[in-house]
Amino acid sequence: MTQRRTSYSTGNADQRSAPPIVALETRVVEFDALPRYGGKPVPKGRPLTWKFPWVTLRADDGTEGHATAYGPHGDGPAMAEILHEVYAEVLLGENPLATDRIWQKLTGKTRHLYHLSPALVGVLDVAVWDLRGKLLGQSIAAMLGQTRATMPTYRSSHRFEPTVQEICDEVVSSKNRGFRGFKLQFRDGLERDLPRLRAVREAIGPDFPLMQDSVAGYGFADALTLGRVLDELNFFWYEEPVSDYDVASLVALSRQLKTPILAGETLPLAALESFADQARLPMLRGDVLLKSGVTGLHRAFALARQRGLNLEIHSAGSPLLDVANLHVAGANANGQFLELHHPIFHLGLKNSPLTIDASGLAHVPAGPGLGVEIDWAWVDAHTIHRRITRL
Repeated sequence: MTQRRTSYSTGNADQRSAPPIVALETRVVEFDALPRYGGKPVPKGRPLTWKFPWVTLRADDGTEGHATAYGPHGDGPAMAEILHEVYAEVLLGENPLATDRIWQKLTGKTRHLYHLSPALVGVLDVAVWDLRGKLLGQSIAAMLGQTRATMPTYRSSHRFEPTVQEICDEVVSSKNRGFRGFKLQFRDGLERDLPRLRAVREAIGPDFPLMQDSVAGYGFADALTLGRVLDELNFFWYEEPVSDYDVASLVALSRQLKTPILAGETLPLAALESFADQARLPMLRGDVLLKSGVTGLHRAFALARQRGLNLEIHSAGSPLLDVANLHVAGANANGQFLELHHPIFHLGLKNSPLTIDASGLAHVPAGPGLGVEIDWAWVDAHTIHRRITRL
């Protein structure tokens, strides 16, 4: 899609002139879920296809900003409709350079939407920042104050319920491809999980960074038992051993284990400050989806930095959201890694910046906005529904 490039006046962000947002368009793209499960059948009760909302904001001069939502659980079409029915009236007519004003209006709108989380605000905020960058001819990272051009990456397991041999092969292969670390996601009971943890460490050697994410799958006693094994095996971090809302258990685990606890992924931005001060963990977790966009994640990094903490990027499981994660990480020095998940979450891009180089680095795009080339032929071929709301 061809877009005109025009220079707009400088000054305070909210006072710059720019063509207003005149349209919100969503496409629901559908694709086969089977590749996610590594040759195994799609688990019972899970969708056979995934339906992701692909979001476009269009300015009056034809410039477009894009984002993708999250859609593996069957809620994608409904989320696309909510964007129109609930949020379109907040966006239409707004100056796309006034990102903070729009973000405040979106978060204010969400206050009484008791059935929704701030995640849709995150999706729309990414599209606003992409549009802003294209209008100004700057990357999102540059607009935020870029501090680095590359990010070290680790890989999260692509395997679903792997055997010992499957997961060991995957970890070794990932190291050989250049990834700087590997994250396991075992939560199948100690009897099965502990032998796999030990086998992986033996297969990869004593020093390669390994992380374990229990996805709040254990109670305190079992989480502590597993954590002591992680201590023994020199794991890099222990992620979400219990619920992010169980602060007392997180504090107790942190005091009794030497492996650093990583938590806060599921908390909204509004809850992160009190969580950080109460839990006093060495690291926080965030992404542009769950922390309300580029604006929210950038604020979360600042919150962590003020406390001398790292914030580690969580994969948002959606192509343009993960590119936005990369931009925000490139503008903040207090994060060590970028998480990369299964390639199925990165469809629809050409020359994806989420593909690592031989050194395991992801390169922050330098082009305007998100700085990516969208594969519109793929998007068109997989679109099952379109809707446009105009000013």
